[in-house]
Amino acid sequence: MKILITGANGQLGQCIKKQSTAFSSLEMHYFSSVQLDITKAEDVNKVFAQGNYDWCINCAAYTNVEKAESDKEKAFSVNAEAAKHLAQACSKNKVKLIHISTDYVFNGKKDSTYTEEDEVNPINVYGASKLKGEQYIQQELKEFFILRTSWLYSEFGHNFFNTMLRKSTEKDCVLKITTEQKGTPTNANDLALAVLQIITNNNSAYGIYHYSNEGKATWYDFAKAIFNNADKLNQVDLIASNEYKTIAERPVNSVLAKEKIKNKLGLKIAEWDKSLSDLQKSL
Repeated sequence: MKILITGANGQLGQCIKKQSTAFSSLEMHYFSSVQLDITKAEDVNKVFAQGNYDWCINCAAYTNVEKAESDKEKAFSVNAEAAKHLAQACSKNKVKLIHISTDYVFNGKKDSTYTEEDEVNPINVYGASKLKGEQYIQQELKEFFILRTSWLYSEFGHNFFNTMLRKSTEKDCVLKITTEQKGTPTNANDLALAVLQIITNNNSAYGIYHYSNEGKATWYDFAKAIFNNADKLNQVDLIASNEYKTIAERPVNSVLAKEKIKNKLGLKIAEWDKSLSDLQKSL
């Protein structure tokens, strides 16, 4: 099978490249944002017309939640309009699409976990742009998987995990980390494996699914676990705070229910703290 991957230099793209070595039946074709600007429909159509692909994995996204508030046009261009371009090209060329979305399509006011059937109501520009991308895909395409995920981290790129590890090396490090939000840290390597398994299993139960690691945590819990695993907790003054202010409003609860993806697609999902520990041991 021939696979096109957009956003190849982002953290999920790099994780897919790392994990795909175990999938010899897949012929992977990686495109960075420089090689393929998915906001340009003409460029997308040209690549699809030349490639004869079976699948497209869209890892390209505008993910700066804070900056999106003042850069709405760019966020919607990458997360919504570009997703539409990909969906149209997939439809025209009979290519199946796997698209990554977010827990931020929800407003966070629900007390329990969010299922795929729950009402979407984003409270920031980033979430609204990702939701619009989902809607475009559903309008344009039948054969798609939209995977909503949360709190992605890995050894690659800019993310909370790498920021905490970097901060732990600084002298007299004092960190105020919020306890206001509850979600699930998700190892992008696990998500990459899930994506590759969906393709190789050739399951046709298309639609929207939730995928994050199991369990729930606050950002403070996540930070504490990172420092514990790295034996750096005694080197950092870690302060739990419920007064952490951000430009963009964030969902208070964005824990995702994963029964659908486990039952329909047969995926096994690791606990967030175990996956984090395993990654840190491997680095």
